[in-house]
Amino acid sequence: MSSVHHLAVPRTARFYTIGEATEDVNDLWIACHGYGQLAAPFIETFEVIAAPHRLIVAPEGLSRFYLDRNRTAADPNPAVGASWMTREDRDHEIADHVRYLDELVAHLRPRLARDRVRLVALGFSQGVATVARWVARGATRVDDVILWAGSFPPDVEPARLGERIGTASVTLVVGGRDNLASWAGAETQLERLTAGGLAARLVQFDGGHRLDDATLTSLAAS
Repeated sequence: MSSVHHLAVPRTARFYTIGEATEDVNDLWIACHGYGQLAAPFIETFEVIAAPHRLIVAPEGLSRFYLDRNRTAADPNPAVGASWMTREDRDHEIADHVRYLDELVAHLRPRLARDRVRLVALGFSQGVATVARWVARGATRVDDVILWAGSFPPDVEPARLGERIGTASVTLVVGGRDNLASWAGAETQLERLTAGGLAARLVQFDGGHRLDDATLTSLAAS
C-alpha cells in the first residue's frame, strides 16, 4: 500500500518587469496572469501605464504545459501556457505560490530606495484567486488589490483579507462582454466583500475577457 509524501525543493521562478528598480520608484505592481498564459505576453498589456516612478512585475505560474493536447514537444513551436494551480495537491500548490510571491517582493524591496512604496496586487482570471490567497495568507502587506475577470476564492474569508489590508481598496473589474465567465455573480461577490468589512467597489468596461487600457490607466491614476 502506497503512502504520499512531500518534499520542499528549490525551484527557479521566472518573472518579467516593465521599469527599473530605482530610487524614483514609489509604485510597485505585482500582476498575476490567467490560466494558460505566460508572463511575457501578459505584461505587454501594462505598457500603457509604464512610468519612471512605477515598477511593474509579472511573475509566471510555476506549472507550464502545452496548450494543444494534440501536439507534442516534437511539433514545431507548440504553444505553452502556465497555471498557478490545479485541484491536484492544491493545498501545497497554494502554499508554494504564496511563498513564491512573498519571496519575489522580498527580492525586489531592497532594490527600491524609497522607504514608502505603494504596492498594488493585481490578479487576472485565474490570477484573481492567486492574489486573494497571497494577500490573505502571505507575509506581504499590500496597499491596493485589483481582482480582474475572476472569482474571489471561497476558501478566503473577506474578513481575513480585511485584517491583512486594513482600509486599503479592493477593486473588482469585469468586462460587460466577457464570454468566458458568468458575471451574474459580480454584484454578489461585491456584497460578500463589503459585508466582510472591505472597502470594495466594482468597475465595469465595455469588453471581453481581457485587460482594458482605459481602465488600467484610470486605476493607475487613482
